[in-house]
Amino acid sequence: MNIKKEKITIIIAAAIIGIIASLLVVFGNPTNMGFCIACFLRDTSGALGLHKAEPVQYIRPEIIGLVLGSFAMALWKKEFSVKGGSAPVTRFILGAFAMIGCLMFLGCPFRTVLRLAGGDLNAIWGLIGFALGIGVGILFLNKGYSLKRTYKQVAAEGFVFPIIQVVLLILVIAAPSIIMFTPEGGGPGAKHAAIIISLIAGLIVGALAQRTRLCMVGGIRDFILFRESKLLIGFVVVFASALICNLILTGVGVGTLFNLGFEGQPVAHTDALWNALGMILAGFACTLLGGCPLRQLVLSGEGNTDSVITVYGLMVGAAFAHNFKLASSADGPTLNGKIAVVIGLVVVAAIAVANTMGKSKEQ
Repeated sequence: MNIKKEKITIIIAAAIIGIIASLLVVFGNPTNMGFCIACFLRDTSGALGLHKAEPVQYIRPEIIGLVLGSFAMALWKKEFSVKGGSAPVTRFILGAFAMIGCLMFLGCPFRTVLRLAGGDLNAIWGLIGFALGIGVGILFLNKGYSLKRTYKQVAAEGFVFPIIQVVLLILVIAAPSIIMFTPEGGGPGAKHAAIIISLIAGLIVGALAQRTRLCMVGGIRDFILFRESKLLIGFVVVFASALICNLILTGVGVGTLFNLGFEGQPVAHTDALWNALGMILAGFACTLLGGCPLRQLVLSGEGNTDSVITVYGLMVGAAFAHNFKLASSADGPTLNGKIAVVIGLVVVAAIAVANTMGKSKEQ
């Protein structure tokens, strides 16, 4: 695929993804949260009993569909490649702290864009922080940071995570009584589109993200390092398409999908400093991991077991965030959350230094 055709493909895919994210709100998902990887993994963790925060407990079919869509597309395009073994414990820890950073801000990089498209100006601080975190990570990449190589693994390893998603889907459909659900009207977990709509949306986004390699970390990183803009353009188009869709739907009275300002935004707080610091942590950790949460899920569907470990780290990070009151709320960040973000920045920096200096000594 030549560069021009590749950019056109990314633009079309990104436009579709932005529209899907906006429409999911119309179908029942929380406002400005049509598709949020961090929020949806957090909800899934709660539904499986990893945390006890009742307002955010629901196995999100969008996550299931995203993994299965990536899996199906990778098989079809013969890009399913089972590999792993690159510093799994380190990846798990980085994933956990990336999630803690996201839940300080209340959203992943994807939701940062969607919050902006919904008029939430607090997301500006999150976006700035995320870019700064990536910038810090790039400093280490330029110095030789590496989590070492991956190794080819038996094919069965790559099928485990997609099979788990199928099992979760069966639980949601056939055995909801054994899953922890947010009661109706009880919080964001109670707001969701119908299972079939959520699943189809996830399948489409997963397939498109697999084909285009969409990744917000990759987009900002590649632009800074190589002045390559195609992935970054993708997220600009996601923003533009979601914004236009929100404005149209708000204008015709479908709902209030666009509300410009800082105050009164859904599932958000106005503390600029900690919005930024949370996403600095997320951006730094995700750069060291080689991709944002969306990309990690897509890679998991492609057979990358390192990304599977990262996703488990994200889920455990979400559980810790709610079990120990690290996650922010509409009232703002908690003291525990602030301490956790500072500790996270120190730990992630230590990982970066250790895996940069270690490589230098080997050389």
